[in-house]
Amino acid sequence: MDSNAPLETLQLQFAQLRAAYERDRMPTASARRASLTQLERLLRENQAALAKAISADFSHRPIQETTMLELFPAISTIKDARSHVGSWMRSKRRWASLWFLPARTELRPQPLGVVGIIVPWNYPILLAIAPLAAALAAGNRVLVKMSEFTPQTGALFASLVAKYFAPDQVAVVNGGVETAQAFSALPFDHLLFTGSTAVGRQVMRAAAENLTPVTLELGGKSPAIVGPECRIEEAAEKIMFGKCLNAGQTCIAPDYVLVPNGRELDFIAAARRTVDTLYPEISDNIDYTAIVNARHLQRLQGYLLDAQNHGAALYPLTDDIRAPRNSQKMLPVAVLGAAPGARVLEDEIFGPILPVIGYSNLDAAIAYVNARPRPLALYYFGNYGDHTEQVLNQTVAGGVTINETLLHISQEHLPFGGVGPSGMGAYHGKVGFDTFSKLKPIFRQSMLNGVFLLKPPYGRRFANMIKMMLR
Repeated sequence: MDSNAPLETLQLQFAQLRAAYERDRMPTASARRASLTQLERLLRENQAALAKAISADFSHRPIQETTMLELFPAISTIKDARSHVGSWMRSKRRWASLWFLPARTELRPQPLGVVGIIVPWNYPILLAIAPLAAALAAGNRVLVKMSEFTPQTGALFASLVAKYFAPDQVAVVNGGVETAQAFSALPFDHLLFTGSTAVGRQVMRAAAENLTPVTLELGGKSPAIVGPECRIEEAAEKIMFGKCLNAGQTCIAPDYVLVPNGRELDFIAAARRTVDTLYPEISDNIDYTAIVNARHLQRLQGYLLDAQNHGAALYPLTDDIRAPRNSQKMLPVAVLGAAPGARVLEDEIFGPILPVIGYSNLDAAIAYVNARPRPLALYYFGNYGDHTEQVLNQTVAGGVTINETLLHISQEHLPFGGVGPSGMGAYHGKVGFDTFSKLKPIFRQSMLNGVFLLKPPYGRRFANMIKMMLR
């Protein structure tokens, strides 16, 4: 579906998926495993083509990065769901309340029906496949909307899905803002959106018209706190690895770093050494990704100009300051001393810009984080257990990694999701299966039961029973 396709085409695709669900409301475990196997085949048989399409959309992204950050975790997600789907979909016995024994209770997962997935541009394959795998494991039919900012990837993925899946099981649409708005307004049984907080509000508003439940995976200002006792060199190495992957175009990339007062320049120097080690001659290094398009590059350059206007000093995080031959590449840079109100301190950066902020003590660092919207991710670097526990107990974030960055997202048995402005709901592993299922509670009455004691006329018998129950 292109950007000019009529709304009727989108509605027809949705109706086809809905009709298929009505014909088979509870796919078997073997059918679900077969769907997941087909999804894995799609990825394995087209890895090179997908990596090439993504690189073309970015003007350059290394195949190794796409393999590590998208294809490998997507295949791992599929394999995990396939190996566990049989146990996930079985009804689970629950204890009946004492007063209703010998009745039996259970919790039975059921497919919701038709699930919608809106995919962002920064990791277009992983963030399509991961929720798709969970929705298929839960037995749903799925409609996927790809990002207009990665058109070659979107077109290829749509053609591959049409090849590997029947159109009444999984379908993919492409298109611009109008298509996205029409997509959000469809009466899905669940809608998952990954993207910016601003667009997330619009998606939630559209979904509310149909009372469609939503999972919103948004972004925000994910902080990295370098603890008072932490070795600056170690923290800088790990923070810059997480910041430079995909050129910082990652929803859980460290957005800014808090370091002890007086150590800011030490951190910047260590960060520069790390970048030069990871990406020698970075301006033309083929391992370093470009910014996705000219619009986002201009946005990032605007942040730097605005930061300077707010009194900040800019520090290139590389000794190689040549202009890249690829005009969409942006070299990493630290921002120090920006005054409050600078956009780089307010907006999610989503690029290779790292504000460095000093703090007087750990309480002040925690207060700085808590004075701002709750982040999607938080990173703490330190060797003292009590400091780590203080940060964990006194901050709220979608997910946390200690003494590293990004890695909590790759744990299949941990839910991934935001909190407050960084999102709502979660998926991955069993949590993803539950997100796309209706966990139906069931009460099975026994032939012999005492419910007659609860029926009128109440009188003295009822009063005595209530006294006994309330003891």
